[in-house]
Amino acid sequence: MTWLHLSLHEKARYFTGEYHRIREHTTALCTNLKAEDYTVQPSCDVSPPKWHLGHTTWFFEELILVKNVPSYVRFDEQYRYLFNSYYKSAGEHWLQSHRGDLSRPTVDEIKRYRKYVDKHMQILLSQELVNESVYRFLEIGLHHEQQHQELIMMDIKYIFGCNPLAPTYFDSHFECAQRVESQWCSFTEGLYEIGAEGEGFAYDNEKPRHKSYSYPFIIADNTVTNGEFLSFIEAGGYDRAEFWLSLGWDWLKQHGIKSPLYWREIEGQWYEFTLYGLMKLDLNAPVTHVSYFEADAYANWVGMRLPTEQELEIYMHADSVNLNQNLVNAETIGQLIMHPNNSKARFGQVWCWSKSHYSGYPGYKPYQGMLTEYNGKFMCNQFVLKGGCVATPAGHYRHSYRNFYQPHQRWMFSGIRLAKDIE
Repeated sequence: MTWLHLSLHEKARYFTGEYHRIREHTTALCTNLKAEDYTVQPSCDVSPPKWHLGHTTWFFEELILVKNVPSYVRFDEQYRYLFNSYYKSAGEHWLQSHRGDLSRPTVDEIKRYRKYVDKHMQILLSQELVNESVYRFLEIGLHHEQQHQELIMMDIKYIFGCNPLAPTYFDSHFECAQRVESQWCSFTEGLYEIGAEGEGFAYDNEKPRHKSYSYPFIIADNTVTNGEFLSFIEAGGYDRAEFWLSLGWDWLKQHGIKSPLYWREIEGQWYEFTLYGLMKLDLNAPVTHVSYFEADAYANWVGMRLPTEQELEIYMHADSVNLNQNLVNAETIGQLIMHPNNSKARFGQVWCWSKSHYSGYPGYKPYQGMLTEYNGKFMCNQFVLKGGCVATPAGHYRHSYRNFYQPHQRWMFSGIRLAKDIE
């Protein structure tokens, strides 16, 4: 049963609790940062952590408080410009590539901004006669914040990874992965249901649920490991054009790419930068932080292919494991493990690249109003990833979830699952 069936009192209590829990977790993710860490932006793809704290707050202020509380006064009128990400209908916004240029507002000022908006949101939610549309926007806002929780961890790792000192985010250690033999799952030809189902939350790009025809295929039960990908490197995979898409080969040569993003070869030994610092490469852990180009080249090298997003969803729905079992329970900062070291997990360790271009499903209808820009405007030159990752907040993921990135991007927790046609 979803919140739609709750009484007015139960809805107010439910959303008050969820709002507090999710907002507190975002703050907790930044506990281990120093003031200097909050503003760094080493790449135009990466946003400084303090910008995430401001933008997620802007979302609630502009989409809920400003529109539903006539007496509400913005914390700072300039924030509507600074923390608008890309919503043209909300007015002008500061360029993404220049978010790191801003030393002000300070981290403390942004924290006060969060408390100010949280206070007014709590007042609003205490009124049990809140319009149901407010709850719908609030639900989207909470999932939006959870998306940024994952982005915060991606961006912190990139910020730390660019630092020659290889700073650590966590001081604790983790166990290396155990070797698991590759297994394969087969699926017959036929019509399959794809997309979000039921009354639970789903973004507009996951709808409508529809039929998709699939030819017989097999798909790997485990993602590709570091050791397997290292064999590709040692076989000269990054120097053999026959495995690469033309655009990927150009990207490879232009940027001098020789390995996954956080790999370092030091005196003939491979290491990987993690949020625990620089560590010896765990050969049994899933290979992570690879681009679509690298994933596709590896698949070609082993005589396989990347699965379609439909095949990935078919495979994951066929899994009898609870869909959140393999996702890290990240409710407290101490429990969050930012290195995907469990290759036994069938999903939930790395977002797996699909060969499917990101576009709307048949009958796709975007959100209305300002949120029409949430997903639909990005349906160009991107590929779909599915399956969740270790940085995905518990309870946020579902099998119909469609993540999407450009083919050269790899700072997200992306990995490889192989597939092949059955002839």
